[in-house]
Amino acid sequence: MQIFAQPAMVRKIHRESRPTPVWDSRKIKTSLFSLLGLWALVTLSVSAVEVEPAPPTLAIGASVPDFCLPGIDGQTHCLNDYAASKVLVIAFTCNHCPTAQLYEGRIKQLAVDYRERGVALVAIQPNNPNAVRLDEMGYTDVGDSLEEMKLRAAYRHFNFPYLYDGETQKVSRAYGPSATPHLFIFDAERKLRYQGRVDNNPRERLVTSRDARDAIEALLRGRQVRLAKTPSVGCSTKWLYKEEGRKAELAEIESKPVQLLPASVGELTSLRKNPTGKLVLVNFWATWCGPCRQEMPDFQTIHRMYGHRAFEVVTVSINYPDEKPGVLSVLNKLRATSRNLLLGSSDIYSLLAAFDANWNAAVPYTALIRPGGEVVYQRQGTINPLKIKRLIMANLADDDYVGHQAYWLTDSDK
Repeated sequence: MQIFAQPAMVRKIHRESRPTPVWDSRKIKTSLFSLLGLWALVTLSVSAVEVEPAPPTLAIGASVPDFCLPGIDGQTHCLNDYAASKVLVIAFTCNHCPTAQLYEGRIKQLAVDYRERGVALVAIQPNNPNAVRLDEMGYTDVGDSLEEMKLRAAYRHFNFPYLYDGETQKVSRAYGPSATPHLFIFDAERKLRYQGRVDNNPRERLVTSRDARDAIEALLRGRQVRLAKTPSVGCSTKWLYKEEGRKAELAEIESKPVQLLPASVGELTSLRKNPTGKLVLVNFWATWCGPCRQEMPDFQTIHRMYGHRAFEVVTVSINYPDEKPGVLSVLNKLRATSRNLLLGSSDIYSLLAAFDANWNAAVPYTALIRPGGEVVYQRQGTINPLKIKRLIMANLADDDYVGHQAYWLTDSDK
């Protein structure tokens, strides 16, 4: 941007300094060099952020890097806590990654199957939560913060220590996990004997090589690990420098226009029948409704998380048409880029009945509607955002990750 601004700045300097042409040329030259130098510095800084390399992955035969990290149990877990184990498995995994989710059950089973045989399994979450873009969270209910790790662990009944390293990533950089999940398996002398995948297919029914299990079995029997290094498919580790991607995404969101369109009886009837082929979350609200305005940011976050999938958020203001400026003002402050509707006439009861004849018209009112019109959730009152996110994923058909919907339909805390 500064490069395009320079000619205008040069012209301004020239105009202001016209009485002293000799001094003017020096001033122009100095300004040009200063601006070019500043631009070069900024460019180099941005380039450095963009191309910052990921840390190298720990080499086979290397000693285990030390760690002391906070866990979901409120305790600090250190490497020495597991000194008595014959084998130590360090599993780098996270909340937001759908591949990591598909492997959660298998990692839990490893912990169960080998705990009594002297194997300790410890999971570490390496991602910086602020480096995860909202559109990278289209397959999750929670992010990668420590508090959200506690929610996931409780929901999925984790049976292993789950530690957080997203703040500084010092420990993770010492190991160098390329993706989640990524396992590091150490022998009794705490030398690395295996690193890589859990097995050779995220779709469990297609697995033909259980690499991590084979490595653990070999070490317990005092044998050499046959295959010491394997690739690890999953979501790339979100290192601190990737915060720039999240900032760029938020800037893009800020730049999008906010729209508010009138809703007729026919449109509201169609909204309820949902012929779109998408899962639709509809929220009725009003500017004069405090709880409505308080929860509106949750609907926008949900829109930004899942909007790139077969999913849509629709907000419907029950304000009168002549109150459009106030409605639009609220939506603009929230950068509400969802599909936003306003009742198209002052005959509000006929309009609301077109959507749901049994609704008493109180707001907030929310419904989650499958393609074809099946209502899988409806509530008059404020929503529980976490519950809504889990319902959304349980009702979204598989797209890029076959088996993901089944994950959200099973093994919950119900």
